Amino acid sequence: MSFYEKILAPLFFCLEPEDAHWLGIAALKSGLLLNSQADEDTILNIEVWEKKFSNPVGLAAGFDKNAEAPDAIIRQGFGFAEVGTVTPLAQPGNSKPRLFRLNEDKAIINRLGFNNHGLKPFRAKLEKRRRVGASGIVGANMGKNKNSDDAILDYVTLIEALVNVADYLVMNISSPNTPGLRDLQGRDQLEELIAAALKARNDNAKQNCPLLLKVAPDLSDQDVKDISDVAIQFKIDGIIATNTTLDRPEYLQSEYRQESGGLSGRPVYEPSTHILGEFYKCTEGKIPLIGVGGISSGFDAYEKIKSGASLVQLYTAMIYRGPGIAVKIRNELAECLRKDRYTSVGNAVGANFH
Repeated sequence: MSFYEKILAPLFFCLEPEDAHWLGIAALKSGLLLNSQADEDTILNIEVWEKKFSNPVGLAAGFDKNAEAPDAIIRQGFGFAEVGTVTPLAQPGNSKPRLFRLNEDKAIINRLGFNNHGLKPFRAKLEKRRRVGASGIVGANMGKNKNSDDAILDYVTLIEALVNVADYLVMNISSPNTPGLRDLQGRDQLEELIAAALKARNDNAKQNCPLLLKVAPDLSDQDVKDISDVAIQFKIDGIIATNTTLDRPEYLQSEYRQESGGLSGRPVYEPSTHILGEFYKCTEGKIPLIGVGGISSGFDAYEKIKSGASLVQLYTAMIYRGPGIAVKIRNELAECLRKDRYTSVGNAVGANFH
């Protein structure tokens, strides 16, 4: 067990989940957590969207909602960080309690509802990073305001503001905690959204800024095919598979297992990996994929990569095992690659289907 798991996690878990979350952000910002001193293994280097990632293991959106600590996150050993979800206007999110630890299941249920400080301060933080020349790849995850009457306008507004201060942009159309959001995954609405979003990106971009979709694990085969067809038709830059699930597996043990909201962590590993593989097959490997959901080891990351992911992300596992998990997963992933005689992580992408 790590120092975090032995000492810090029990202390954090004495606090309400949201209080522990903000304490974790504060610790990162303050520099109290030791930075990773581990050397990067070159077998993990990968280039996606003409951007060079030192390793493919990133921190998923949801942890650093207001872009307060992306550089501190990267210094923990992550290859990239995704901040947000940000909405055009600040919003408090859903009423509390809205975040639940399922300790026995190594899982989390959240119904936060895109609580964030809004676009203006979010953009200012990313703009400052650019101004001071901060290194490291940082993406921005974007969502619609809960009470917005025009979802497309919300995304266009966000894209116009963030396209030149983020390294990539993600349209989150899959959170289960904003009414009507997942409807945007339907073919007709998705075509309209992507067309407007790409126009906003292309009209305003002064740099290479890929535009991605983040989708749900709760999709039918036809949903996956429709989204894939639209993504190929419009040449979307990437797909993140997947967000949290509304499903509740029967084997969940925690007293909080029936709380409403999105389930993340270990129980979503298998369904999210299945959906990831389906997207890889439907897109024939033509669109870079980011695999998310239940990763807690280098082997898990390796399986996502072999199922089609060029990059992977985690979040829930860090709650249970601490930020040092990034280096642990990196090292284990490198071992997996060498054991199977791969010379680079890129060579293993989609190996399950080749």
